[in-house]
Amino acid sequence: MAAAAPTKIPATMRAVQYDACGGGAEGLKHVEVPVPSAKKNELLLKLEAASINPVDWKIQKGMLRPFLPRKLPCIPVTDVAGVVVDVGPGVNGFQAGDQVVAMLNSFYGGGLAEYAVASESLTVKRPSEVSAAEGAGLPIAAGTALQALRSIGAKFDGSGKPLNVLITAASGGVGLYAVQLAKLAGLHVTATCGARNMELVKSLGADEVLDYRTPEGASLQSPSGKKYDGVVHCTVGISWSTFEPVLATSGRVIDITPNFTAILKSALHKVTFSRKRLVPLLLWPNKADLEFLVGLLKDGKMKTLIDSKFPLSEASKAWAKSIEGHATGKIIVETEG
Repeated sequence: MAAAAPTKIPATMRAVQYDACGGGAEGLKHVEVPVPSAKKNELLLKLEAASINPVDWKIQKGMLRPFLPRKLPCIPVTDVAGVVVDVGPGVNGFQAGDQVVAMLNSFYGGGLAEYAVASESLTVKRPSEVSAAEGAGLPIAAGTALQALRSIGAKFDGSGKPLNVLITAASGGVGLYAVQLAKLAGLHVTATCGARNMELVKSLGADEVLDYRTPEGASLQSPSGKKYDGVVHCTVGISWSTFEPVLATSGRVIDITPNFTAILKSALHKVTFSRKRLVPLLLWPNKADLEFLVGLLKDGKMKTLIDSKFPLSEASKAWAKSIEGHATGKIIVETEG
């Protein structure tokens, strides 16, 4: 069989960017920009899908300044799936035509575009069983869920203890992965979410589900009376005084969106040798975790729940939906054509 003809790479591409911090969805604009080129240890991807995470619009809002965005104008979003169309010097594990999932450089983004450059070290092959949209949902959301659960003590090789965990905002992007991963680790899961998503969260394996709008849900108390060895805290606005009574003796609250107050509280717990602790989590992106997560999708052990899909031409609608904060699962932007 003759080798497939190489993909012709155009000089320019469609992309969505913002020129200044602030502005929300109204601050996004459609542009035509040069297609980037793959440098050493990099791959050029023709993108098929990108996943919007809350951190993307928080960067646009200016909440992570002066660190991010690293430069303006900025093409946002880091979580993508696509096809390799070119490889830079030093790349040995990929070739043109490979279907992949990647996390782009957090400093520069680039996902809301037709093409993007990814590091070989944060790119993994995507098997045919995993769609582009499913794969694009993984890097930040599933990666954060995985690392949060490991911080609590979850094991995925069958050697772990039967811990009790609480997952707040369990119907969000991170929460839905966290419920599934916790069950794969053999944990007892209590979850909070809105009433409309309680059956969905139960269907993913949660043992107990609380409506966060009820008094029981607001108190976070397990219906079975279990104390939590760990909490994967995926929302905001819950004080330490609410968590403290429901934690086991050495319980930990893993805060995936820590603010300054949470960081101070964590530091206080360290210096006072508190057994119950608040632990801020900053995702450490790595290839091994991404390969593990893609493998779970391939084997049908976990799934990406997709709230909605938008074409690149309607990226601002996807952006606005993420800012609203009521999505059930992942918001995906697909590149047409």
